[in-house]
Amino acid sequence: MSDSVYSPVAQGTPAMGGDPHFRYVLRLGDDNLVLAQRLGEWISQGPELEGDIALANIAIDHLGQARALLTHAGTVEGRGRAEDDLAMFRDEREFANLIICELPNGHFGDTMARALCIDAFQVLLWEALAASTDVVLGGIAQKALKEAKYHLRHSSTWVIRLGDGTEESHGRMQDSVNRIWRFTGEMFQADDVDREMAEAGIGADPSSLQARWRETIDDVLGRAGLTIPSDPFQRGGGRMGFHTDDLGHLLAEMQWMARSMPGASW
Repeated sequence: MSDSVYSPVAQGTPAMGGDPHFRYVLRLGDDNLVLAQRLGEWISQGPELEGDIALANIAIDHLGQARALLTHAGTVEGRGRAEDDLAMFRDEREFANLIICELPNGHFGDTMARALCIDAFQVLLWEALAASTDVVLGGIAQKALKEAKYHLRHSSTWVIRLGDGTEESHGRMQDSVNRIWRFTGEMFQADDVDREMAEAGIGADPSSLQARWRETIDDVLGRAGLTIPSDPFQRGGGRMGFHTDDLGHLLAEMQWMARSMPGASW
């Protein structure tokens, strides 16, 4: 997995601009859009047919969540931008997804370690947002929560299976957890947008979810015979538009057709 950093530019951070409500919904959409693109890369590449289909379906779930969130973000913004405008015609500095979502897939164990950490977080996030005073966001969260619970069962099962498997699978799964761990702290770093939306009853303060998330992670890793890494370093910046080089490559692949033929429909 890459830890290369996209170099900031002097003009500031485009991902930080705009109305807090718009920015909050947009960042949730970005998380799921980027993750859907990553997981879609597994199609026809999975270790077995059933696993291949499962990852494809999970990618579609995240894409559906992203579409709903980006559509709602465009409505909140009120500038006439639709989901495709927000997905296809922003540069990486304008994306506010968590760094963990853009990391390359690596091998299957790497993907499952990432999935476990994200899935455990999203179950708690969607639970909180299901009661949002933004009724549209609340409706999206209620549907997404059902999907996230399945995603967590899937990733937990695989992490336990690999961690509690052969000596080789155990060692490789532990290495995957070690690599992914430094990108987990960003999920719980609350900023002014998070706090303002939480106070308004629209969003949730992610820092309030960390203790319960850790309980889930400790339980799964314990059953897998895996340990929490001791490395205290945590990588952040995604919410402010500071990404790894990997996001630029991902967006180039995802956006090339829309940018080559703007206005086209199919």
